[in-house]
Amino acid sequence: MDEHERHGSQLSQPRVAEMVADILRGRIVDGELADGAFLPKQDDLIAEFRVSRPSIREAMRILETEGLIRVRRGNVGGAEVHAPKAAPAAYMLGLVMQSQHVTLTDLASALRILEPACAALCAERDDRDEQVLPRLTQLNDQAEKNVDDGPAFTRAARRWYDEMVESCGNRTMILLVGTLEAIWSQHESVWADHITAEGHYPERRLRQQVLKTHVRITEAIAAGNADAAHRIARRHLDESQTYLLAKDPNKRVNVTSANIHLGRF
Repeated sequence: MDEHERHGSQLSQPRVAEMVADILRGRIVDGELADGAFLPKQDDLIAEFRVSRPSIREAMRILETEGLIRVRRGNVGGAEVHAPKAAPAAYMLGLVMQSQHVTLTDLASALRILEPACAALCAERDDRDEQVLPRLTQLNDQAEKNVDDGPAFTRAARRWYDEMVESCGNRTMILLVGTLEAIWSQHESVWADHITAEGHYPERRLRQQVLKTHVRITEAIAAGNADAAHRIARRHLDESQTYLLAKDPNKRVNVTSANIHLGRF
């Protein structure tokens, strides 16, 4: 092999690895390789794809960097499959937002558009009595039990919104809004703990008002009234978001803080 051929071989190896990674990635995201399963052994992959061992190793490195596999060493070694999860995606989006200096006010504005739309979708579901209302009603009951504990009530209230979005029936909205909600909820939880320590948590009357509004949205969903569900949810967000934004409306999204644990599981 002359110098030109050797140079061409060196250049082609990354391309071969990317092609192998593309095929294995497709098998993972399409569910052919289940979450928690193991990739075939390297020798089997070499035989299947008819490529060199370095190309297989590079393909596995690509997939490991993407979080789709984790290479285990030792007697139980192998490449364990990790199907894509929403939490790491939320963390990555949070990093992008932080790097672009996106403010919490900007995030809140997006949620005021998207969350009420999810409430309306819940009301439009024909199976809402079975698939939506039982869980929302249960969370309202839990929030009522925690109305005297500010941070616990805040977390219960956020779980109600998470469940409402999860129940809207549109997978794209569930993933998109859920990702943005995860970022907002982390900041809200830090805020709740902080102001509680300072003794400035919003008074019990305001917590009861939040609960009453959640019940009203739940009732609108139960009645199949999409317009009312949307209107009440939007008005509620206009009011409730002000607590987190009041101190510094220009505060940036920040997912790298020691107090934020978004997607790190």
